[in-house]
Amino acid sequence: MNPVNRRTLVRLLTASLSLALLASAPLVRAADEAPDVLIKRVSAEVLETIKSDKAVQAGDMSKVIALVDSKVMPNVNFTRMTAAAVGRNWRQATPEQKTRLQEEFKILLVRTYSGALSQVKDQRLSVKPLRAAETDTEVVVRSEVLGRGDPVQLDYRMEKTASGWKIYDLNVLGVWLVETYRTQFAQEISAKGVDGLIAALAQRNKSNAGDQKSEQKS
Repeated sequence: MNPVNRRTLVRLLTASLSLALLASAPLVRAADEAPDVLIKRVSAEVLETIKSDKAVQAGDMSKVIALVDSKVMPNVNFTRMTAAAVGRNWRQATPEQKTRLQEEFKILLVRTYSGALSQVKDQRLSVKPLRAAETDTEVVVRSEVLGRGDPVQLDYRMEKTASGWKIYDLNVLGVWLVETYRTQFAQEISAKGVDGLIAALAQRNKSNAGDQKSEQKS
């Protein structure tokens, strides 16, 4: 994949991830709700929130962080997502390293959202009929993001937990988000170990924060 296409794919991934992971619901309602029904209902709610909140659209980090903490994290198995992105090295990481990895990975995704959310305009999500048995504890919810241009494939890997269905991975145009990060993280760990990955994520987050402040001032 050439750099231009890769950048385009990353933008699609991040913008669509914002729509997907921000699709959240109160835990009481989500606990007994089918995964495709949950995604369909809350996507409409979240899109309306984004469109009406100018601060979120402008990338206000305090607003984005509050939105993610209150609505996203209760509906995502973030430990599983981080562990899958780190790969086999997760088992060798200390509890402190696992905590730091989750913290820095979360900041990385949140700062990604702040830029991607500003791109949400007239999109809507079309959820396809779910092909799964009632006894299934893991499913893939398939959908398309519709708006200007061609539809964008958007699939969710979800698992059933005691508190409802949780998102733990996302596929855009045939590319799974966790696999994309796993490749990047494996290279960093191979070169500098788990602590090296944590340091690299922290530095990347620091740089992204500086870039976003500059953009907001301009």
